[in-house]
Amino acid sequence: MLKVFPFRAIRPRPELAEQVAALPYDVMNTAEAREMVKDNPVSFLRIDRAEINLPEDVDPHDDSVYLTASELYKARKADGTFIQDEMPCYYLYRLTMGGRSQTGIVCCPSAEDYRNGLIKKHELTRADKEEDRVRHIDALDANTGPIFLAHRSAPRLEALTDGWARSHEALYGFDGPGGVRHEAWIVDDPDTIDVITQIFAEMDSLYIADGHHRCASAARVSAMRRDKNPGHDGSEEYERFLAVVFPEGQLRILDYNRIVSDLGGISTEGFLQGLGTEWTVTEESSPVRPVKSHEFGLCLAVGDGDVYWYRLNYTGAIPDDDPVACLDVSILQDKLLDPVLGIKDLRLDKRIDFVGGIRGIEELEKRVKRDMAAAFALYPTRMEELIAIADAGEIMPPKSTWFEPKLLSGLFIHELDV
Repeated sequence: MLKVFPFRAIRPRPELAEQVAALPYDVMNTAEAREMVKDNPVSFLRIDRAEINLPEDVDPHDDSVYLTASELYKARKADGTFIQDEMPCYYLYRLTMGGRSQTGIVCCPSAEDYRNGLIKKHELTRADKEEDRVRHIDALDANTGPIFLAHRSAPRLEALTDGWARSHEALYGFDGPGGVRHEAWIVDDPDTIDVITQIFAEMDSLYIADGHHRCASAARVSAMRRDKNPGHDGSEEYERFLAVVFPEGQLRILDYNRIVSDLGGISTEGFLQGLGTEWTVTEESSPVRPVKSHEFGLCLAVGDGDVYWYRLNYTGAIPDDDPVACLDVSILQDKLLDPVLGIKDLRLDKRIDFVGGIRGIEELEKRVKRDMAAAFALYPTRMEELIAIADAGEIMPPKSTWFEPKLLSGLFIHELDV
């Protein structure tokens, strides 16, 4: 039985929500973050990436960074930028991009459910990135970045959330980065809160869509505090973490494409010939966006800033009983990048880089014309593939999913000690 809880959110005053809300800390570098906040003293990025308030030579993981984050968070509460609701509530968070909407429930799932595998993952995490968020959560005594979760189809829950949003005034409503519309509602009716809690309790599992590092870090902080508390009974706020849970049918995964700096000493002709009989290769006159699984676009540099585009289709055998091997990202890696180009480790090989689908096929061509040897456009991973892999306890290859739109940070905060 899943345990999901309402909570007393720390959140910005409505008139400040647009200025406070910020893109997730991990979608930009420090220099970009500095530029984003230069005219905005209340941007949540100043708390989420507190090094941007300090001299440029300060290490982003210096103790002073986490201390600054804590001090800024306390200051924003003290000056009234943030307020806190009187009773535990659920919240609705709707994002609309390109005419497509997704509405999730802002809530606090159980860290114990994560540790026990009821909140399922599909990615590995990096120790250094985990440690950064552990220190951030611990310094603020709060979960500040919502984990993006998904649930299987639940018509009763979806009807409830849609009805509530139609019949109640929104807390927030503004257009954020990239023209994404962000809206939120508070669900403060005790009977409705109980119904939502019970519907979640009837679910078998939740799935991490995005935010594996934040989720692992929140669970680590929970375990640290549990171990220090001799009176621990499981009801503590540190046993819960911040999340937004969406119906899987509303979510959109974009392609996560690959670019490589060289062909490993192989000529363009030798590379195409080396693909073998399992690949069909068709030259195209314009950029190729794959329209089905096992189809890929290939952009090759041919000198003097020019490129050729090809459509690749993989026709070889794929094991039906292996959900990871069936992924297009796996096929590209196992049948081309490794055997033909010698790229074996996507995490460590400096010859490969990744481009999220939000940047468009044009970005792939631009990079190849500028400084790369080839780019591979992929068909997006599907939610049913993600769920199948998570249910099997398997792990996807790195950079398999790119979710859009992104949840903004700073709209809802969950404190660990209240």
